[in-house]
Amino acid sequence: MKINEISPQENKFTEVLETIALKPKMLYFYGKLPEKREKAVAIVGSRRNTRYGEEIAYRLAFELAERGVVVISGLAYGIDGIAHRGAVDAGGVSIGILGTEIEKFYPKANLDLARKMIDLGGAVISEYHEGDKIYPGKGSFLQRNRLISGLSDAVVVVEATEKSGSLNTAMHALDQNKMLFAVPGNITNPYSQGCNKLIKEGAEPYTGVDDVLNFLFPVKKTRKKKGQELLLFGDNEIETAILKALFEGISDGSEIVEETGISVSDFNQTATVLEIKGRVRALGANQWTLV
Repeated sequence: MKINEISPQENKFTEVLETIALKPKMLYFYGKLPEKREKAVAIVGSRRNTRYGEEIAYRLAFELAERGVVVISGLAYGIDGIAHRGAVDAGGVSIGILGTEIEKFYPKANLDLARKMIDLGGAVISEYHEGDKIYPGKGSFLQRNRLISGLSDAVVVVEATEKSGSLNTAMHALDQNKMLFAVPGNITNPYSQGCNKLIKEGAEPYTGVDDVLNFLFPVKKTRKKKGQELLLFGDNEIETAILKALFEGISDGSEIVEETGISVSDFNQTATVLEIKGRVRALGANQWTLV
């Protein structure tokens, strides 16, 4: 397979990584990346999953992929591989993020699955190549978790023990202001303890695919108060574009970027300025509203 390489800002789908901590300098990948900022959801969980976790992860990935949502995970054993398989079986696009050099695919057991993902228009990505001499280990896999959450609009943790690496992905999601869902489970099951703890600490409980779809594709409500149109002008063109997009009912920051053509960095900077001015309010998970 051919190895491609780009810097994150060269692609509309990956340029969101420019805003995360420890942003990667380069991305190396097999396959094809989406050409625009498609909706994307990360599905992660324990390598040693239960039948319950398998059913949840597979069904969620399948139904999201059916609706054109990109499914992202780490191509590891357990929940990761199950999520990728669900997306593949639905004929959808799935992206796997490796914690190894792009040339040294791990785990080998999921290589055929990765090939199917690529055949369906997906990709396998790593920030490392052979010259980096990265050896599979806890550090490199934890570091790649910031990319899994960074490329996603929402993260769903399906199963996790109290010390699961999936909780590290959840923490990155919170740091990156991404929507975090956790699947509740039996309190006596060690593979649900991590998820139950996340919910206790404020993660959104996952009860079905509609929870995620309603977040990704909210019903747009246009607010048209008399004279409000006159207030939709900022101090520059970018401010005005953001204010008008919010007025038209677009609340998701990624959608505003796509609709207006503003860069991710310009949007983030300008939205913060508008919030300071009292013109907009952040709702969390990159959702915004007019004040």
